[in-house]
Amino acid sequence: MLRLYTHPACLEHDPGPGHPESPARLRAVLAALDRDRFAALDRIEAPRASREALERVHDAAYVTRILESAPAEGLLRLDEDTLMSPGSIEAALRAAGAMVAAVDAALNEPAGRAFCAVRPPGHHATANRAMGFCLFDNVAVGAAHALAEHGLERVAIADFDVHHGNGTQDIFAHEPRVLFASSHQSPLYPGSGAADETGVGNLANAPLPPGTGSQAFRRAWEDVLLPRLHAFRPQLLLVSAGFDAHRADPLAQLQLETDDYAWLTTRLLDVACTHAAGRLVSTLEGGYDLPALAASAAAHVAALMG
Repeated sequence: MLRLYTHPACLEHDPGPGHPESPARLRAVLAALDRDRFAALDRIEAPRASREALERVHDAAYVTRILESAPAEGLLRLDEDTLMSPGSIEAALRAAGAMVAAVDAALNEPAGRAFCAVRPPGHHATANRAMGFCLFDNVAVGAAHALAEHGLERVAIADFDVHHGNGTQDIFAHEPRVLFASSHQSPLYPGSGAADETGVGNLANAPLPPGTGSQAFRRAWEDVLLPRLHAFRPQLLLVSAGFDAHRADPLAQLQLETDDYAWLTTRLLDVACTHAAGRLVSTLEGGYDLPALAASAAAHVAALMG
């Protein structure tokens, strides 16, 4: 059974009017997953992440700074794009905690799978910097937890958000137990993710030019990224599931269709079933056109349900 982790607190992080990373994003996803076809989802309230879990990937001083920065009212701007509201800390703790709980559940049962419908997203947050709408790197927190608490030797992260997951890459660039595989538009924010960024042989980047459509996207995964994932033989597969490469998304210029997300999800599930006893945990990253986001997330979750 596929677990769905979320929490009402994730709706209380509000970067302000007109900000693309709005609570309406999560509402759209949850509404799409509230239909009859998803009735079998095991819906679980996300717990808070512990300081210990956060400090496996973030500097202790940074964690303290974020936890003590939430404004009592109004907004606090951390950078040009990243803001905190009074509800941001609870939302960020639940978003990271969802990944920890989902990893625990996935590793404690055969073929454990989960989707974390949470926000704020995470893959741009570095060890010591909030950026790109992100406070804590949720998928990195989950990967580090799997290494530290479950003793895994190979954890893979697949990231298909249209923006490169620079935070996740930076955190694990020198960690051979983690493979990071990413497709993303380039040039585009945050400006990282060139094919020659290889870390210690554990980074696989497939940059795609603006205007790239389904055929070239699928080819990048079939020819470059999926072979790397299979060769790594992960014991757990984590997914940064951003849906902003959709042709309707306003923040980028890739031309994917909703079906592309179902296609890739089945391929990633094949990696998990081949090497990781079916264990796969996915977490929501970007996606800023609400109908496209809802439809794409629904296609992703339907494919995960198998």
